[in-house]
Amino acid sequence: EVQLVESGGGLVQAGGSLRLSCAASGFTFDDVAIGWFRQAPGKEREGVSCITSSGGRTYYSDSVKGRFTISRDNAKEKVYLQMNSLKPEDTAVYHCAVDSLARFSLNPRTYEYWGQGTQVTVSS
Repeated sequence: EVQLVESGGGLVQAGGSLRLSCAASGFTFDDVAIGWFRQAPGKEREGVSCITSSGGRTYYSDSVKGRFTISRDNAKEKVYLQMNSLKPEDTAVYHCAVDSLARFSLNPRTYEYWGQGTQVTVSS
């Protein structure tokens, strides 16, 4: 059974930081790419960041570049998203997802498996 469980969301003031975690199971972790996505009320799902199976390459959307950092620990089968200098427009439900074919994309249609999401709220 494939499972992805996000944690680490919460309420912070603008300029603050959060670290999201994604715990994965049910597949060969170091064979897949992992992505982080977010969706705010009334908006389409947005690709935030992704990381290759080895962790050697990362990619970020323009809206978070320079503020967010994705990383993975294959031994622990976890992926992290360090979010610094948070802005109110970062408020959303954040999901991690698995691309079993390791295609390395921020297109959500690329991803087969999704976690339940964790809420991030940034106050102004």
